[in-house]
Amino acid sequence: EKINRTKAALIYNAIDNSGGFYRGHALPAVRSLMNIPFRLPSEELENTFASEAKKNDLIGLKGHRSVGGIRASIYNAMTVEGAQALVNFMAEFQRKNG
Repeated sequence: EKINRTKAALIYNAIDNSGGFYRGHALPAVRSLMNIPFRLPSEELENTFASEAKKNDLIGLKGHRSVGGIRASIYNAMTVEGAQALVNFMAEFQRKNG
């Protein structure tokens, strides 16, 4: 549980501190520790994000087909280092596209 909270906190902090570039769906009190959905300013940017992430070995980030957006699934097999890699990618993507 401690590791899962650490991974989730890394990603939620990136979302919360993005100045609105990344927008979470859930209120902080009910956020998931396993699936973190978020949106970008446009669907086009979301598609670019998912595509570029895949090129960086960050896979499975495309959101549900009926909802869209991005979804980071950070189940037990995901390491803290993997979550940090996503956060680093998010920061660089925002720097280039924000």
